[in-house]
Amino acid sequence: MATSRTSLVKSPLDHFEPEEVSDPQAQRRLRGQLEQIDYTAFAANKAAIGALIGHVDPQQIQRLAVATAQARAQWIAAALASAEQGRPAEPADVARIAQLREAWNELSEAYEGLRRMIGRGYVTYEAGH
Repeated sequence: MATSRTSLVKSPLDHFEPEEVSDPQAQRRLRGQLEQIDYTAFAANKAAIGALIGHVDPQQIQRLAVATAQARAQWIAAALASAEQGRPAEPADVARIAQLREAWNELSEAYEGLRRMIGRGYVTYEAGH
């Protein structure tokens, strides 16, 4: 007997999904309210992020990309070095590898977050700098 598994994992970013509303006027009203909520979040993000970061230029993005790549390389290099010892990894080695992976994960998320901020207009990209 074949078994099929599905996974419905909701992320913290999932929005509330109300039961279907059959009244067209109520649907329009709800859509309008949700659009207003989304706009409020957009305006808050644009103001807060814009005030703190403002703009970025290609050199800043390149430095973040290089730092991310270096963190990834350090993580893998540490794992390879640990494996070369020919014995099970010591807890300190595992902790160091985990720390390096976390650094890479955080820098990767920051890079992706910056791309989203630029794409949504929260941060200005100044290519002429």
